[in-house]
Amino acid sequence: MASKPTKPKKTAAPVKAKKADATPAPALSDVRAKIDGIDRQIQSLIAERAVFAHQVGKAKGKLAAAVDYYRPEREAQVLRMVVDRNEGPLSDEVLVHVFREIMSACLAQQEPLKIGYLGPEGTFSQQAVLKHFGRSAHGLPLASIEEVFQEVASGAADFGVVPVENSGQGTIQITLDMFLTSDLKICGEVELRVHQFLMSRTGRIDDIERIYAHPQSFAQTAGWLRANLPKVEKVPVSSNAEGARRARGNDDAAAIGGESAAHVYGLKKVVMSPIQDDKDNTTRFLVIGRSIFPPSGHDRTSVLVFIHDKPGALFDVLSPFARHGISMNRIESRPSHHAKWEYGFFIDLAGHIDDEAMKQALAELKQHSAQIKVLGSYPVAVP
Repeated sequence: MASKPTKPKKTAAPVKAKKADATPAPALSDVRAKIDGIDRQIQSLIAERAVFAHQVGKAKGKLAAAVDYYRPEREAQVLRMVVDRNEGPLSDEVLVHVFREIMSACLAQQEPLKIGYLGPEGTFSQQAVLKHFGRSAHGLPLASIEEVFQEVASGAADFGVVPVENSGQGTIQITLDMFLTSDLKICGEVELRVHQFLMSRTGRIDDIERIYAHPQSFAQTAGWLRANLPKVEKVPVSSNAEGARRARGNDDAAAIGGESAAHVYGLKKVVMSPIQDDKDNTTRFLVIGRSIFPPSGHDRTSVLVFIHDKPGALFDVLSPFARHGISMNRIESRPSHHAKWEYGFFIDLAGHIDDEAMKQALAELKQHSAQIKVLGSYPVAVP
């Protein structure tokens, strides 16, 4: 039997040498000159934008105060266009921050907005104010959430920023309870990624005998504390900034909070970061004011519905929204404090109060509820 011919072995193809890039590297001085030229153009365009922003103020006529020039729905539209145009390399979040600061500075030409928040300086509430209103707004640190509502209602503050829920720990009940009696409206929302840091004066974990923090921060870091500092005394305080203020005077004390609190109160040693149990820990804040603004095109409506305890009461509340194709984002119940066994349902809905479907759903709902209170229609948070 004839043997089968053997197949010739394949030999590796010779590796072709890559052609050297014939384009010479640009001189550093030339690159810097290009950047300087772009910077001049950017500065000139910002100045031109500020002039037109001032003309918008003139076109509105003589108004009473800075708050009368502020249009949250217009800001939201501008920022969404920034996101839609973005093709990189900078992230949406970075560009939104840049444009937010430009708009904040342009608005402050009239007069800086006064924004109340849960103080003192260095709290996450202050970070939410900066994220939403920019650094040209004037922050007013206040002692409590109740005081934020009071200052906005009296006109001492143009707007307020208050926490309403955390992604891991749920609702901040005092904020919801304030809406039971307050006539203020929700004008916006802010979502803030919250990173909790353990900070002390020495930076040594072995020195820590007690920790100061807001109860919410203790709840958000409970797992880490059990695993790493199970015997340390936990001292609840009114805010993380207050905790940092207390901890700065003792080598055996530490505080939990954001990095900004460490800088403000001189706790320059971060013992550990981040220590929150949920890596995506996020707090949602509400912007409160005295008016409801027009639609932005991507809005949320919050309502408070009072109902008596009876069979099918919750079904009666939710059915009109389902029939009119309105998505419900959130629902929370609280005792109304008006009558025995009467409850208030806080409901977040997709859409604006001026939308026809929303009008029809709320009109139907009036037949089943003791009272309906529209808390606000406002732009959905821009990243």
